[in-house]
Amino acid sequence: MKDTLQRFLFENLAVRGEIVHLDATWQAILERHSYPEPVQRVLGELMAAVSLLMATLKFKGQLIAQIQGDGPVKLLVVEGSSDKTLRAMASCKDEQFDDESMQGLFGDARLVITLEPEQGERYQGIVALSGENLAAALTDYLLRSEQLDTDLWLVADEKQCAGLLIQKLPETEKTKSNIIDLESAGESRDLDGWNRIQQLSSTIKDEELLGLSADEIIHRLYHEEDVRLFESELISFRCSCSRERVESMLRSLGADEVQNIIEEHSSIDVACEFCNHNYRFDAVDTEQLFTSNPPHSAPPTEQ
Repeated sequence: MKDTLQRFLFENLAVRGEIVHLDATWQAILERHSYPEPVQRVLGELMAAVSLLMATLKFKGQLIAQIQGDGPVKLLVVEGSSDKTLRAMASCKDEQFDDESMQGLFGDARLVITLEPEQGERYQGIVALSGENLAAALTDYLLRSEQLDTDLWLVADEKQCAGLLIQKLPETEKTKSNIIDLESAGESRDLDGWNRIQQLSSTIKDEELLGLSADEIIHRLYHEEDVRLFESELISFRCSCSRERVESMLRSLGADEVQNIIEEHSSIDVACEFCNHNYRFDAVDTEQLFTSNPPHSAPPTEQ
């Protein structure tokens, strides 16, 4: 049940669903960062949401969800890939929050969803962050930017995070949306089907999302429905940072700027905000960055 995504489809209804559980993947984030509990909770919910949304990608690439605000929490970022990997980080003040609502945490904020295919054009949707919780904000985003009726249930604690998504699909097998995969979507023969699935899904409890397997949740909610299950998919934590990327960034600063930093600090330390890995460059390392044919000697110093 842990770190898995389960997709399912209601036969004879234009409705699909997904359930995600994240255990080790979520712990990999928490082991690298110490966030206040309210921030940790929303970040876990956003990880679950990105897992659900990235399952619908029809291309190889990334889906990036960000909340940008002017409140105590300035930024939340979760990046998901078509390879079913995740990484996440938050930028916030280390303090006690008097108001743990979305408004209290983020202030005047916006929700940004970015799709970055390996081939093709980049797409970005931006809406004001609204709603009493993250699930409501994402539901509003999908309705306004993708014209898709979607309901989400998200939950996170210090051990795991989980989510449930149901989505009403267009009656045709094709869609103009570049997010939603309609393979195997059937034609609706039940005019009340969407409302019924909404009502059944709304009975899910947080402890059930966290504690039950996907199969148990589907049986608990939809045992009177005709549900088709797809093969479950594994999800894992993986950070895309690398020494090569940091080297490229330093080269973009220029030799003079890098040399000035070395003269002032004797070395350059760059820490990844996602995984906290530190990349250190001394004077020899930085000199090699700007040498056309750097010698293949001892490997650069790295911490």
